[in-house]
Amino acid sequence: MGTLPHSRVHPVGWRWRRNPLRRRSDAVEAWTVLLLGTAVLVVAPVAGAFAGSASYDSRHAEAERQRADNRVVQGTLTEDAPSADRFSSRMRHPVEVRWTDPAGTVHTAEVKIEAGTSKGSRTDVWLDARGHLTTAPPTEDDQWTTAIAAGSGVAFAIWVVSGGSWLAVRVVSGHRRMAEWERAWARIEPRWSDKRP
Repeated sequence: MGTLPHSRVHPVGWRWRRNPLRRRSDAVEAWTVLLLGTAVLVVAPVAGAFAGSASYDSRHAEAERQRADNRVVQGTLTEDAPSADRFSSRMRHPVEVRWTDPAGTVHTAEVKIEAGTSKGSRTDVWLDARGHLTTAPPTEDDQWTTAIAAGSGVAFAIWVVSGGSWLAVRVVSGHRRMAEWERAWARIEPRWSDKRP
């Protein structure tokens, strides 16, 4: 295919203005860039903030409910927890813990304890209304970690969808633009060729 006799470089906003070289696909692509840019710069952060806030509120309510429904007693480790290293210093491992209930009965169970905790250390043991072992309520750090993960996940998903949509529109617009240029050239080339010496 030949080229149209026009080689001037257009400024960035040329797709927004009416001109002989602008095609329908150019306008579609320009509007798509505007909408997706808005989604990336405005919608994604706002949606992420709302998702994070909702996640935090949910986890916080769950922690309050667990604290109201359950009770905590003091237990004693009967063995050392696995040693901590730079990779597992924040990990928690199941370790046998012993405690005594108000009736004087001794109980033992495995409770997740931070790495490196030594035998004989005291730790909280959470029990339900029947006195059965249950999980501890989410800590403040747990609540914030979940909230940040939820907010980041929502924002990232919007960014990925927006980026994928932009690429898809760009590919489709490119094909349509070439087809439009082909049709335009088919109309112009015969007349232009007749005028050449």
